[in-house]
Amino acid sequence: QVQLVESGGGLVQAGGSLRLSCAASVRTFSSYAMGWFRQAPGKEREFVAAISWGGASTHYADSVKGRFTISRDNAKNTLYLQMNSLKPEDTAVYYCACARDRDLRTVVAGTPGYWGRGTQVTVSS
Repeated sequence: QVQLVESGGGLVQAGGSLRLSCAASVRTFSSYAMGWFRQAPGKEREFVAAISWGGASTHYADSVKGRFTISRDNAKNTLYLQMNSLKPEDTAVYYCACARDRDLRTVVAGTPGYWGRGTQVTVSS
């Protein structure tokens, strides 16, 4: 069983930064690809970023490329999302996701095995 708990969301002004964290309760965290998704009001959930099991490979949505950075600390069973130059359109609930294996592609495709409950990010203009 995998449990994912996000933290770090909040209210920030446009141009500001936030760092999201996702604490994973899983026996071998380093065996799984991970990712972040978001869902804005009235919209479908969308892919934000993904990272391979070892952290060597990352993938980003075009809308966040150059502004967001995904990383992981396998020793701490924690996934991160550093968000810089935030825009009002980044406002959403952000979800942590864990693949069922090392395959990054399942995360990028929007079909990870496990989801967190989400953390709200609100960017004011």
